[in-house]
Amino acid sequence: MRKVRILSIDGGGIRGILPGTILTYIEEQLRNKTGNPDAKIGEYFDFIAGTSTGGILSLVYLCPDEQGNFKYGAKEALDIYLDQGDEIFDVSLGKKLRSLGGISDEKYDEKELEEALSDFLEERTLKDVLKPCLITSYDIRNRKAHFFTSADANSDIFNYKLKDVARATSAAPTYFEPAKIKSIYGTPHFLIDGGVFANNPALCAYAEARTMKFSKILNDEKLPDNPGAKDMLIVSIGTGTVKEAYTYKEFKDAGAIKWIKPLIDIMMSGNSETVDYQLKQIYETLAVADCEDYHRIQPKISLASSEMDKADIDNLKALYQDGLSAVRDYKEELDIIIDKLL
Repeated sequence: MRKVRILSIDGGGIRGILPGTILTYIEEQLRNKTGNPDAKIGEYFDFIAGTSTGGILSLVYLCPDEQGNFKYGAKEALDIYLDQGDEIFDVSLGKKLRSLGGISDEKYDEKELEEALSDFLEERTLKDVLKPCLITSYDIRNRKAHFFTSADANSDIFNYKLKDVARATSAAPTYFEPAKIKSIYGTPHFLIDGGVFANNPALCAYAEARTMKFSKILNDEKLPDNPGAKDMLIVSIGTGTVKEAYTYKEFKDAGAIKWIKPLIDIMMSGNSETVDYQLKQIYETLAVADCEDYHRIQPKISLASSEMDKADIDNLKALYQDGLSAVRDYKEELDIIIDKLL
């Protein structure tokens, strides 16, 4: 038997460049070590989970081409951010005035984002993905977490176009308007960014994987069904650690408007740290040989801005450089992960 290999990618807007850069390095090394220049990152994981920008990356990695092969590698996914990030997070003067900088209306028009998602994901559906996945979102009408899973997508009621799934998971409050989408069956949903409850989806991935018959789903007798932690290799990648300090003096008399941005920031980073803590505790209960199969890679942001939507050319380059620095900082651990994937 071999372990179920799980990839989880946090949310973080344009900071998706950071995990995108790290996964590009992993893919390059896999190509070098296997001698296969066409190897794709999606081939080396059995299950991928993502929230927001991590959800977009996940779906791009798992999108099939016309022949049913992996269409995109990690570099192509990274290029979405490097080549189109400034357009997705571009705001006209008129929009800026109408929204009062995101106070009275969403900050950005979703048109550029939707066009980029459509260009990459086309008309593919959740049923078409090449490996099992879980993508998070939140249903504002029914007030509950909404998980897009490939395991449920055999029914048209729970099957969706990938571009709609990507739009829903990345509909960050105050940045983009909520996503209004329909399943293939026609069931309507009104959804926002999954980062409001699961910015780090690694624990969601763990819980979902526990229910899955991997040997049957992936037609591989070497994979365990209903795996426990000892049967999983989890690689969880974050979108940066920089935190802005909020002082008591500044916020002791703050109202709702002033708290909006800090609350989003605190909610996202706090969730990511909590999930990391929970998974570390789970894995520390295992035998030594198994407890080292949870890897959390969290890049440092030193050159770039930590703003989720700062997508000018200079900051895109700075984020890429911070991603390369993370590769250097975590090189030993990344090389261990690569050996395990092989």
